[in-house]
Amino acid sequence: LSITSEQGEFNLCVPLSVLLGFCEDYQKIIMNVKQELILVRSRQDENSYITIRQPPTDGQPERVLEKCKIELLNVSWKIPYVTVNEHQRLALMRHLKSEKVFSLGFRNWELYDYPLLPATKRHIWSVKTTSQLEKPRYIILAFQTNRSNNSEKDSSHFDHCNLSNVKLYLNCKSYPYDDLNIDFESNRYALLYHMYTSFQTSYYGEYTQPLSCLVNFKEKSPLVIIDCSKQSESIKSGPVDVRLEFESKRNFPAQTTAFCLIIHDRVVEYNPLTGIVRRLV
Repeated sequence: LSITSEQGEFNLCVPLSVLLGFCEDYQKIIMNVKQELILVRSRQDENSYITIRQPPTDGQPERVLEKCKIELLNVSWKIPYVTVNEHQRLALMRHLKSEKVFSLGFRNWELYDYPLLPATKRHIWSVKTTSQLEKPRYIILAFQTNRSNNSEKDSSHFDHCNLSNVKLYLNCKSYPYDDLNIDFESNRYALLYHMYTSFQTSYYGEYTQPLSCLVNFKEKSPLVIIDCSKQSESIKSGPVDVRLEFESKRNFPAQTTAFCLIIHDRVVEYNPLTGIVRRLV
C-alpha cells in the first residue's frame, strides 16, 4: 500500500492513543492545565521508507534507486475541547476553589533498547530498577538485525533470531513459569503466538483479533509478550529489579538490537487551581 502521490506527497492522521498510554486510557476532561506535545525527529530518514533495487539490464549492474528525503511541511495537534452548560460550569468552579487534587491513573509505555547484542547464545539484560507502584504489568521483547538506518529493509518488521527461550525476572519472581522451548526452524512457536494473541484479551478485555496470522508472526512480527499483570498485591517495600534472560539456538547475528517495551501503572496528581502536576512514586 502506497501512501504517497505521484509527486511524493503524503498526508497522515495518527491517533495519539497508539503513541501514548495516557491518551489511550484516560477518557475524562482536564481543567486548567497546560498540555505540551514534544516530538523529536530523527536526523536520518532511512527508517521511514524502503528503497527498491533495480535489476541488472543490458549489461548494467544492479543498482539502488535514488534515496528519499522526507520534508514535513505541517504538523497539527488536534484535541477535543469540551464546553459545559452553566450548571456544570458552576460545579467545576467549586472544584477549583476547593483546591482539590485529582489523581489520574493510566498505563504508561517505556521503551528500552540494547543497541548491539554480543555474539552469544545466551544473554542477561538488566533493563531497569523501578518502584513497587510502577512495576511492570506487561513486557514486550523484540529483535531487529541490521534494520536500523537501512533503507533496504523494512524497519517496522522484526527478526526471530532463532530464539529458544525467554525469562522475565521481577526480583526473584520469574515469568513465565515454564521454559518456552521455541524452535523457529522447526516451526515450533505456537506457545509464543498464543502469548501474542492473548495480549489483546488481557490488556483490552476484548475478544482476540490478532493483527498477524501465524505465518506473518514468524516472518514479520515475532514479538515475545509476557503477561505479568497478575502479581501479589500485598504490601511490599523496596525497589523492583527488571531483568530479562533470553537464549537462542545460535549466536545472535551481528548488528542485532533488542527492544524492551515495559507497560506499567502510573499515577499523577494535579491541582486544577495551580496547574501543578506531580508524579507519584
